Amino acid sequence: MVEFELRERDGLARLGRFPTPHGVVETPALLPVVHPDRSRQPIPPKEIRSRFGLSALITSAYITWRTEPLRAVAEADGIHALLDFDGPVMTDSGAFQQHAYGHVEVTDEAIFSFQRRIGSDIATVLDVFTEPTWSEARALEALETTSARARKAREMHHGLLAVPVQGGLYPSLRVRSASEASEVGDILAVGGVVPLMEQYRFSDLARVLIAARPGLSPGAAVHLFGTGHPMTFAFAALFGVDLFDSSSYLKFARREALMFPDGTYPLDAVREPFCRCSLCERRPLTELAKLPPEERVVALAEHNLLQCAQEIALVRQAIRDGTLWELAERRAAGHPALQAGLRTAVRGVRTFLPTEPESRRSFRVVGAMSGLRPAVIRFLAHLEKFKAGRGPYKERSRVPLTPEALAHVPTHDRSGAAIAWEVPTPVGRVPLELTELYPVGVYLGPEPFESAADRTDPSPEEPVEADPDTDYSARWTERQLRSVLDWVLGSEGGAALAAKGLEGHRSPRTGRLRSVTGPSGILFSVGNDGLPRPTWRGGELLHATLPFPARRIVVDEDAVPFVSGGRSLFSRHVRGGDSSLVPGASALLVDGQDRLLAVGRLLLAPPEMGRIARGVAVRVVAHGARPEGELPEEEPEALVPPAPDPRDL
Repeated sequence: MVEFELRERDGLARLGRFPTPHGVVETPALLPVVHPDRSRQPIPPKEIRSRFGLSALITSAYITWRTEPLRAVAEADGIHALLDFDGPVMTDSGAFQQHAYGHVEVTDEAIFSFQRRIGSDIATVLDVFTEPTWSEARALEALETTSARARKAREMHHGLLAVPVQGGLYPSLRVRSASEASEVGDILAVGGVVPLMEQYRFSDLARVLIAARPGLSPGAAVHLFGTGHPMTFAFAALFGVDLFDSSSYLKFARREALMFPDGTYPLDAVREPFCRCSLCERRPLTELAKLPPEERVVALAEHNLLQCAQEIALVRQAIRDGTLWELAERRAAGHPALQAGLRTAVRGVRTFLPTEPESRRSFRVVGAMSGLRPAVIRFLAHLEKFKAGRGPYKERSRVPLTPEALAHVPTHDRSGAAIAWEVPTPVGRVPLELTELYPVGVYLGPEPFESAADRTDPSPEEPVEADPDTDYSARWTERQLRSVLDWVLGSEGGAALAAKGLEGHRSPRTGRLRSVTGPSGILFSVGNDGLPRPTWRGGELLHATLPFPARRIVVDEDAVPFVSGGRSLFSRHVRGGDSSLVPGASALLVDGQDRLLAVGRLLLAPPEMGRIARGVAVRVVAHGARPEGELPEEEPEALVPPAPDPRDL
């Protein structure tokens, strides 16, 4: 089975890698479709790798099989020799030809055996392409045939196996197909979607992915057949698609059309040299129409392929930066059909929440749908639980959580009764002491840039009698600390920790809460996401305070010496833990007897741990051999990436 390794992530989207006999595939990856007949392939496979940086390809085993001269070379010398390409090659089995022509002239066993003989790095099961118009009964029959063929192929083949996920537009069938494909497949290829993309039915595509995604094994790479336009890459990556393939770069070139991440432009409409990519710097777009037809097709195909390669690289960077939702929203602005698809995606938010990271470095608004991202939906749901039984809240205008601003904001009235303040934020009204939490604390929207004349006047504040001579800032620090602990640990956990005599400390430069101390020293650092991150001593306190299995990940006995010495915890060495944790959350790493080994931050969600064969599940940040963990005593905030500054725009 495939040894897929997840290295970085942004929600479901993953930077991963897996080995093949001809090299490692780094995901997300675009596998351009190349014709097995070199005379019909305008960009040689070698150049796709050397000039465009795309190191893996996909070609048609069916076309190779049915074309006798190609078949003879492939069987004698292998598919790599036929293509003159030494990187990973995936082969398709003829299902697309079945969609295009209504039938194929080969059996599933014959075409699969052929793929094995020619040395395909990733061989694909011949599935029954399920058209969106088919009835549920017909789609079920096709699914059952595909699953039976996949099981048979697995028995025949010990190499990498791509198993299509079918089921048409029927969610229950997609769920079933995803589960059955995950039992035998290394590459889980969501199929039957080309008509949806050709007809710009991205809303239906989103429904297909929402249905299939939970059943797809996290230990396999996810492939979306036929996703070759750069405007779709970020959208598909949101659902955890790892592999893309298409011949669109060439198909559009033959139609004399230029592909860009924001759409498609017909060549005959181009009047300005508006593209400045490396190819267009040498030959402006306005010159392409003057080329002879064959040269023009090659030039257009190269341009389109470069746009695809650049967009895949941008998607990878967005995953690293935690900004993929922003990128997907920007791309969706390029076409109403993609906007409809993104709206469907946010309606299926439950698909995204289990792997939605606890926080990100920033939250930058792109448009109206930014407020519907999973991060906001989860925050508001958590806020509703937090506020239950608290209050009533009084309204006031928002103030920064700094000593100077809070000094005259009363926490109690003259009678000594506590006052709970609620302030307006872009995501709704939020208790004042929680406004540094992600996404509110790092929210960057248009509001700060609006003219004062355009701003809506805040609601009038309720009058409160307070002592004008009292400095309330210390009380606010105490309240903020307690509320944040309640937010992370629940009211019982927060109360238990608050009883330990903890003190919050603010940065002398920014005034923000930056660390929490106790009798033993620094227990927590607080970053720009507003969340307390335990040091080793903080981990000891949490471990002594919270009952098992709260905030814990259990380490296999074989890995105990390594984790306790500061090594990261690998997925295969996880034996259970707190299923409520999410990627990015802090966790206590313990052995089978609940002895504390280290403090870490999750890369994988608990349901993924142990199901991904390779790579890190939890990165250790503090352990007993290094009691101060990752924190310098003098200035914890130096380790925290800065929040976005409007001046950087």
